[in-house]
Amino acid sequence: MASITFENVVKSYGDVNIIKGLDLEIQDKEFMVLVGPSGCGKSTTLRMIAGLEEISDGKLFIGDRVVNNVHPKDRDVAMVFQSYALYPHMSVFENIAFGLRLRKMDKTEIDRLVNEAAETLGLTHLLDRKPKALSGGQRQRVALGRAIVRKPSVFLFDEPLSNLDAELRVHMRAEIANLQKRLGITSVYVTHDQVEAMTMGDRIAVLHDGNLRQVGTPLDLYDTPQNVFVAQFIGTPNMNILKMKVSDDGSELSHPDITIKTPDRWKAGVSERKGGQVIVGIRPEHITDTDDHGWANTGKIKAKAEIVETLGHEVVVHSRMDNEEKPVVAKMDVHRVPKIGQELVLEFNADKIHVFDAETSERL
Repeated sequence: MASITFENVVKSYGDVNIIKGLDLEIQDKEFMVLVGPSGCGKSTTLRMIAGLEEISDGKLFIGDRVVNNVHPKDRDVAMVFQSYALYPHMSVFENIAFGLRLRKMDKTEIDRLVNEAAETLGLTHLLDRKPKALSGGQRQRVALGRAIVRKPSVFLFDEPLSNLDAELRVHMRAEIANLQKRLGITSVYVTHDQVEAMTMGDRIAVLHDGNLRQVGTPLDLYDTPQNVFVAQFIGTPNMNILKMKVSDDGSELSHPDITIKTPDRWKAGVSERKGGQVIVGIRPEHITDTDDHGWANTGKIKAKAEIVETLGHEVVVHSRMDNEEKPVVAKMDVHRVPKIGQELVLEFNADKIHVFDAETSERL
């Protein structure tokens, strides 16, 4: 059993709290992704699992064992770092076998395990090469092989694809996800790239400023963000955010030049804030510049196009409303590309909005 459990775990450096009371359970054989902006504490969390950082308070379990004071080598975890950390003077075979030789394992068993890992990762024909003769993706597979060959209870990945080009990253993230499924080893993967998180993880834990903001499946986070931070962090492009006024009877939400009926699913929460304000989130895919959409409840936005990103299959348009600091971002049909400076009348699907408390930023 290789579940991982954080019970009110705190990590401090002097008076600075990096992790502020983390409660998180990672299930056996699960692929958990820790995601968040730089400095949020995700790599520190990973290093605490590995034993490379001491825990200031709370308990960390691997399986049923508290590992707060267990030496890294005795935790049965393997870590793949951002840098490949391969020995340049050693062959691929020697790099993969290095940890096994330190354990003074039988040579025949080392040969068997290394060849088995090499076959799994498609490295068999490269075993005699030195790292300098390998591509970036091949080097990353060697680093994976060095971890796999140990047959650990837990895999830890610290932004392992950040040094690769975009096309290779897409290929390698699929390889890592498929490999984890085949091996069935509990895995914790750190990234700041939310696309990487969405495509790889069974579940995602979103960290911000040392706090766990939400944990759930990729669709949970996308469809039901629990606060404004998660709503804007998950999804590309970011969710649009507007402050809107609640009518005195709670039936409408309004912003200068915008008025919509309060959708049924938000009426209970909105009615508690009659006459006040709420934060409304709108995904770019729920905004269009045409009335050919079939939406029952819509709102209109008048804005001027500022940036037009043509992506081939769609166009992402950033436009500016009067008296708004942030642009409104919409996904449009590639055959309806507006010009920079063009005045637009956009419509959004009001039944797809997300509503958050104006003071706490938490979902209603």
